[in-house]
Amino acid sequence: MNKIKVLVVDDSALVRQTLCDILNSDPGIEVVGTAADPFLAAERLKTVAPDVITLDIEMPRMDGLTFLQKIMSQHPIPVVMCSSLAQSGSETALKAMEYGAVDIITKPKMGTKQFIEESRVTICDAIKGAAAARLSKLRPERSTLKEVSPKYTADAIMDKPTSKAMIQTTEKVVVVGASTGGTEALKVFLQMLPEDTPGIVIVQHMPENFTASFAKRLDSICRVTVKEAQDNDTVVRGRALIAPGNHHTLLKRSGARYYVEIKDGPLVSRHRPSVDVLFRSAARYAGRNAVGVIMTGMGDDGARGMKELFDAGAITIAQDEATCVVYGMPNEAVKHGGVHKIMPLPHIGHEVLFLCRG
Repeated sequence: MNKIKVLVVDDSALVRQTLCDILNSDPGIEVVGTAADPFLAAERLKTVAPDVITLDIEMPRMDGLTFLQKIMSQHPIPVVMCSSLAQSGSETALKAMEYGAVDIITKPKMGTKQFIEESRVTICDAIKGAAAARLSKLRPERSTLKEVSPKYTADAIMDKPTSKAMIQTTEKVVVVGASTGGTEALKVFLQMLPEDTPGIVIVQHMPENFTASFAKRLDSICRVTVKEAQDNDTVVRGRALIAPGNHHTLLKRSGARYYVEIKDGPLVSRHRPSVDVLFRSAARYAGRNAVGVIMTGMGDDGARGMKELFDAGAITIAQDEATCVVYGMPNEAVKHGGVHKIMPLPHIGHEVLFLCRG
């Protein structure tokens, strides 16, 4: 198997070295160069041909956003933005996603052994997802990457249901999972929906402190209200709740009221928040009143949970391969036998509305 070649661009020597150590620890990844700013990176690109570039946002001589635009207009290469947790950095990183960046990671820092290991998993998976991304004028999707078996399933957060949920309400609820390429896919999906759309809960794999800016950006362009979920938020018509980064989000029900619970816990299916966790909770507390949607993304998070939704009587939809940036998560859901419908992204919103009104 050919290694994924990575060029690391960051003005901090410590961050560059830390990223190099993390990435080179994965047998499927090789750092082929580093650069302290975009001008040096441009020089490196004359001698190396990376599959992925990690790009800092704030750098001397040229900012990361400007360099990203040049890369995408001249010689598109998958770019993963490497940002601090600062609010300004998160907003700029989200803008970079609109300009063609594939994913966002937070700058690695020292911490506990568990924190370092989780950072390694998150960063390496982001690189693998970017390498598999299908961008315009990019060579064909890499299909030889092997997924590492997850340490934990949704069992770590919530016991598997032993029987179908006892439904005491007919109110519909929509649960959605996405990863690589999901920021733009969710924008397309949510912009189609009217103000009276049934309540929506979304897991988009994204670092902590980025989901609030992401929700705010979506809220400004959608007819439905979009906000970062907080513990005990009610799931109501006309509102979409985005799971906060680094926290699992579960759908719960008290009588006829749906609400969300925000929980800590280990990585599930290599992610926190995990789509599997959200889907399992929806299978238990909404059952046949749920509509489940799984969108573009690397890996298999959500595949098991979608099968549980399917078995609980929910209608499930997977984004089709042609419109996915990475056809990983939807494909795995199909393989697990948990998908009723496979649809192009532009059709999913209309289908969800039809199912909720049926």
